[in-house]
Amino acid sequence: MGKLDQKVAIVTGGGTGIGQAIALTFAKEGADIVICGRTMDKLEKVAKEVEALGRHCLAIPADVSIKAQAQSLVKQTVDRLGKIDILVNNAGVVRRASLLDMSEADWDTVMAINLKGVFLCTQAVAPYMIERKYGKIVNISSTSGTGSLVPGLGSYAAAKAGVIHLTKAFAFELGRYGINVNAIAPGAIITPMTYSQRTPEQAEQYIESAKKISVLGRVGSTQDIANLALFLASDESSFISGETIASDGGRTDRM
Repeated sequence: MGKLDQKVAIVTGGGTGIGQAIALTFAKEGADIVICGRTMDKLEKVAKEVEALGRHCLAIPADVSIKAQAQSLVKQTVDRLGKIDILVNNAGVVRRASLLDMSEADWDTVMAINLKGVFLCTQAVAPYMIERKYGKIVNISSTSGTGSLVPGLGSYAAAKAGVIHLTKAFAFELGRYGINVNAIAPGAIITPMTYSQRTPEQAEQYIESAKKISVLGRVGSTQDIANLALFLASDESSFISGETIASDGGRTDRM
């Protein structure tokens, strides 16, 4: 038996990186999966991987920062799979820029997807979870949101800090209905975003710097985050809510 047998999970940003690893890990543990994102070919690739594990998978193109699309994502899930047990708010973007160089458009994009998207998707699934008196919501924040800053990520850090506080607020509101809401704060995890808006040399410098401030002496993998997401999505974490758990290799700049 898997830890998520007979469960239905939505994973936003499920076409790559951490979202892809979470979707596949949940499928291996018995869940049917719904993944959304803005690049359909990536979603379809992951959907085939999930289905190869013997689970159902819906690949739905959606921009989580648009209310109608978040609501449609949830409605399609319920219409086709009957319920929603788990929501993983993973969709995120980075726009690297200093304070003086950051454009208003880039600021708005980061806030819309990384923060507003968490609000809209949670708002959309909440009535279904409340009706069933059950639900697991896992938000992907970042150690950038807890004070471990990286140059050029002011907008990202602000949005991820907001995710941490939304996690507390939603846990407070939804706990009475048997719904757990928690967050994960990944540290340096190797994903396509690691190389986004960096030269290969800058990316390698970032990785080496991250290793030096980890007590474990390494950077993380997407599987490291997926394993923690599995715990928070399973009934093994039934007495945990409103928490943000770092998975960062023991960063010395947070100690």
